[in-house]
Amino acid sequence: MGQVKRVYVEKKQDYAIKAKELLEEVRQYLGLDVENIRVLIRYDVENVSEESYQKALGTVFSEPPVDEVYEEAFPAEEGETAFSVEFLPGQFDQRADSAQQCLKLLNESEEPVIRSATTYVVKGALSEDEMGQIKDYCINPVDSRESSEEKPDTLVMEFEEPEDVKIVEGFRDMDEQPFKELYDFLNLAMTFKDFLHIQKHFKEEEQRDPSMTEIRVLDTYWSDHCRHTTFSTELKNIKFQEGFYRAPLEATYEQYMLDHKSIFQGRKDKFVCLMDLALMAMRRLKREGALNDMEESEEINACSIVVPVSIDGEEEEWLVSFKNETHNHPTEIEPFGGAATCLGGAIRDPLSGRSYVYQAMRVTGAGDPTVPLKDTLKGKLPQRKIVTGAAHGYSSYGNQIGLATGFVDEIYHPDYVAKRMEIGAVMGAAPRKNVVRESSDPGDIIVLLGGRTGRDGCGGATGSSKVHTEESIETCGAEVQKGNPPTERKIQRLFRRKEVSRLIKKCNDFGAGGVSVAIGELADGLKIDLDKVPKKYAGLDGTELAISESQERMAVVLDPKDVDQFLAFSEEENLEAVAVAVVTEEPRLVLSWRGKEIVNLSRAFLDTNGAHQENDVYVEIPHRVSSFFDKEIPKSFTEACINTLKDLNVCSKKGLVEMFDSTIGAGSVTLPYGGKYQMTPVQTMVAKLPVLHGKTDTVTMMSYGFDPYLSKWSPFHGAVYAITHSIAKIVAAGGDYKKIRLTFQEYFKRLGEDPERWGQPFAALLGAYHAQIGFGLASIGGKDSMSGTFNDIDVPPTLVSFAVDVADGKHVITPELKRAGNRLVRICIPRDVYNLPVYSEAKKVYKRIHRLIEEGAIKSCYAIGFGGTIEAVAKMAFGNGLGVIFDQEVEIKDLVENHYGSFVVEMDTRDIRKLAIPSLLLGEITTTPELVLGNEVVPLKEAADAWTKPLEEVFPTRSEGSQDVVETRNYTKGKAHFAKNKIAKPKVFIPVFPGTNCEYDSARAFEDAGAEVITKVFKNLDAQGIRDSVDEFEKAIKESQMIMFPGGFSAGDEPEGSAKFFATAFRNEKLKESVMDLLNNRDGLVLGICNGFQALIKLGLVPEGKIVEQTEQSPTLTMNRIGRHISKVAYTKVTSNLSPWFHEVNVGDIFSIPVSHGEGRFVANDDVIKKLFENGQVATQYVDLNGDPTMNEDFNPNGSYYAIEGITSPDGRVLGKMGHSERMGRFVSNNIAGNKNQKIFLSGVNYFK
Repeated sequence: MGQVKRVYVEKKQDYAIKAKELLEEVRQYLGLDVENIRVLIRYDVENVSEESYQKALGTVFSEPPVDEVYEEAFPAEEGETAFSVEFLPGQFDQRADSAQQCLKLLNESEEPVIRSATTYVVKGALSEDEMGQIKDYCINPVDSRESSEEKPDTLVMEFEEPEDVKIVEGFRDMDEQPFKELYDFLNLAMTFKDFLHIQKHFKEEEQRDPSMTEIRVLDTYWSDHCRHTTFSTELKNIKFQEGFYRAPLEATYEQYMLDHKSIFQGRKDKFVCLMDLALMAMRRLKREGALNDMEESEEINACSIVVPVSIDGEEEEWLVSFKNETHNHPTEIEPFGGAATCLGGAIRDPLSGRSYVYQAMRVTGAGDPTVPLKDTLKGKLPQRKIVTGAAHGYSSYGNQIGLATGFVDEIYHPDYVAKRMEIGAVMGAAPRKNVVRESSDPGDIIVLLGGRTGRDGCGGATGSSKVHTEESIETCGAEVQKGNPPTERKIQRLFRRKEVSRLIKKCNDFGAGGVSVAIGELADGLKIDLDKVPKKYAGLDGTELAISESQERMAVVLDPKDVDQFLAFSEEENLEAVAVAVVTEEPRLVLSWRGKEIVNLSRAFLDTNGAHQENDVYVEIPHRVSSFFDKEIPKSFTEACINTLKDLNVCSKKGLVEMFDSTIGAGSVTLPYGGKYQMTPVQTMVAKLPVLHGKTDTVTMMSYGFDPYLSKWSPFHGAVYAITHSIAKIVAAGGDYKKIRLTFQEYFKRLGEDPERWGQPFAALLGAYHAQIGFGLASIGGKDSMSGTFNDIDVPPTLVSFAVDVADGKHVITPELKRAGNRLVRICIPRDVYNLPVYSEAKKVYKRIHRLIEEGAIKSCYAIGFGGTIEAVAKMAFGNGLGVIFDQEVEIKDLVENHYGSFVVEMDTRDIRKLAIPSLLLGEITTTPELVLGNEVVPLKEAADAWTKPLEEVFPTRSEGSQDVVETRNYTKGKAHFAKNKIAKPKVFIPVFPGTNCEYDSARAFEDAGAEVITKVFKNLDAQGIRDSVDEFEKAIKESQMIMFPGGFSAGDEPEGSAKFFATAFRNEKLKESVMDLLNNRDGLVLGICNGFQALIKLGLVPEGKIVEQTEQSPTLTMNRIGRHISKVAYTKVTSNLSPWFHEVNVGDIFSIPVSHGEGRFVANDDVIKKLFENGQVATQYVDLNGDPTMNEDFNPNGSYYAIEGITSPDGRVLGKMGHSERMGRFVSNNIAGNKNQKIFLSGVNYFK
């Protein structure tokens, strides 16, 4: 036997949430009769001393209060069958990686090696076939495999020395037949025409045979993903089918051609293609002077506009960036990793432009996730598995990196079973003075920083550009990357520092194409040394190093004199950075490996983007009969109401939306659900600009528009109304339509050479052009994905419009109804004979609504969408539980008709005369919670039930368990206690670990309260870094009066269990001593919020007041009862006056505090809880709208025992709480009622005064 130790960790029965969930899915979804399922985490550990291993058992691998630990083997009952699942070699395993990092903290001189797996133990009389079904459900072959139960002798991988890169002998002189066979054998994304183009070049220009790396690099460089080859194909012989609707399409095409000729007069290199059509409106509007705020530079990282911003009364210029990104193919085959890296990729674009990314939107497309498993297409994952896995992936990445996801929606259409749509759209911003845009000069150095290179993501760009069938699904594992959000967070911190940002001349992210493209695009001439590229493991050959798309890496161009300074800054942020390339005079891309050149290509050839492609276009015209606009009118109001609300594209997605942290950054003006019940969904996400110091009221807005059913009937109308709807949503939130900028997401079936297939994107882009010119608003960016086909199924023609605006926070309004007695009015934009908006009138309506919102005459507003007016009214009513009585003149058809671009507004009766635009009076708001039309009454509860039920099984909002009220036990015996040593400006130390993401918000809250903040990053890239960090932390604690452990995902909340990294670091003897000295001898204070509370409870600082080992009896925080991350606002009540942290408020005060966590459920045995209450150590409890502590998950989001939200040490000076009291500010979460300032930070500062 080798030195490998094996550990199994299993949640105790009460906390085995994942196992219970899986058992339920296997019974309900697979329909199998299973008695029980257990889930264990397996760790294989090597290269650790016995001392470190013993320490790690109860601190790193497990938590005594909630876990059972078994060494080498676990107890199994008769009738139980076990199997284990591990990641494929080369796939990033965050759990094992985090465990290694934690073990290194126990002894920095050791180099532990850890592998993790998940062991499933199934009990029941199952056939081999049934057991196979369970394995298939638990194992996705794209990234995982069944693991052997035998323990390996060693975990240290022996990698074979890779062979030299081969030259493709005889390539340039090969005859067509063998050349075609070679093309097929290489399985390239490029066309055969491109391959011939390469042969011609090497024969005539290079006069040599290419290396295999050169062919792979060209395939990547010219892939549709990197070079938009489909969008750049020249379009010939454009013809339109006959039909009623032909006229507007043809007229728009003729207008486009006039613009094309006018703008490109005399230029032979410009031709008609989808890319030109997509950009033409922008070119025309720019020429007309309508785009003066657009930033233009050589770097194309994201859409960017220049915005004047007032900060503390001083005006300065900022760059506001936005970007949309899809990861359709990767998410289809590996939902978690694909969706996680979709967001990672969307963030990287503005980030590479040195913008700080502060808000995200997620819009996805799927088939019906409620269908039974048996209806899944062969070769596909079940829709339910895709939608839930993708939601976990995207939310996990965003929640870890610390990005507020302000809006989430999933669109359902049967054709998305062909391939899922996964879009991430993000907002970023930076002061303009901090962003340098310069070109690369010969001699400049290119530094690679961030993550290391591995096999994951080899062929991602080409993979997303290939044809997909049942067989191909099994072979694409390496194409899917695994995200590492803590590393990208470090890059965000680094680039946010102005002294760093100003050194960067130019930057590119490692999106599609890896080193060859990311560095290859930074200058015309480059010499790249692949031997310097940091690797995740040995054994990678030159080709893999050149094209791997491993995530979280950036390439920056620096003046040689700035390189050492930049590397030093990177080290301060715990980031690996290394110089790998130099800019050369000669315009050639040269890559060397093992001292030999393996790529040497001319820039001119690279820039041809492959052979020139051409195709004909035939545009089909939508049918006038069975038009999308001919709606069948329901027979009764009740039917209209209930059927609309339970439609999958209207129904509640709250269980999905709450997985995403919407409040981090303390800048979210609108939260996803508003009103006192948090039941009215917003349509536009609004956030304050992420100003690091000072205060601003400037906000950004983003919305989206798209209807797959409308687009399938007519891609032209679909695009027109996608844009119109996205604009209307911004107007409804208080934005000025004239300032809007757009960006598009195009997603279409694989086009091939069939002119009819090309007609769909052509018609959609004509529609987009029509609307942009009509509104006078341009799309200044976009992303296309042209591979939405599986066998013979195609995705619906998709053009999603994202609208972005900049506004003043004081004019933002939200859609929940505000007051009984107010009136509801519908305002429609007129349509012409072809069912297209009359733009001149629409603009008047939008202008008038904006004015009335600014004047305060419109109290709430909703842009009418998929479900018509009845959807708008019901959703507006849910948030505050108000009812509506419709006027007698209102008919059912008024409530269900489609009116994209139109509105329902709430106004005081006296203000209605100010409208001065055509409108329909709908009815009056009442306190009685019901919707009434004529004699028909639909109770609001019945409407809400219809709305919340359809997706409850897929995205649950409730778990099984008590939802009852619990008793209030207030403690009022506390005495006001202040520090003996008075300090005018106390210092607070905020440590930053890998995964920490609330340090900025926490620092701002303390600074606003009058404290001085010391923030230090814990460096753990090597043993010396750990030693230095311990010394720096010790010094910082000695200088401070307070320590604040901020929120985040300490090392990704792995190994299974939160805040392990924090807690392990502070068990270091030096740090332990300095913390105890602060508390025992210096009268100091300690605060931990969310992940910080988890750290305090695992260290024993709460409730014990000292650092001790956890025992089975210790209270702890474990996974939320519902089994997922939850983000919302909780109402919490102060229940004790023991703690100085609550000195500025009173017992009984209730606050509206954001919560966002996956493991916030406070658990302890009854004796411990009784003692905590008696001692006044229960500081705060979750309460309902009556102020009563409750187990109801609407109000106690994690199912904490006795509704406990925060506890203290015995003397109250150490406070741990789950709610993010630091996430507050002017206009923040303005669709949520209540007091949002608990004055914790002020109390902490005043304690020392």
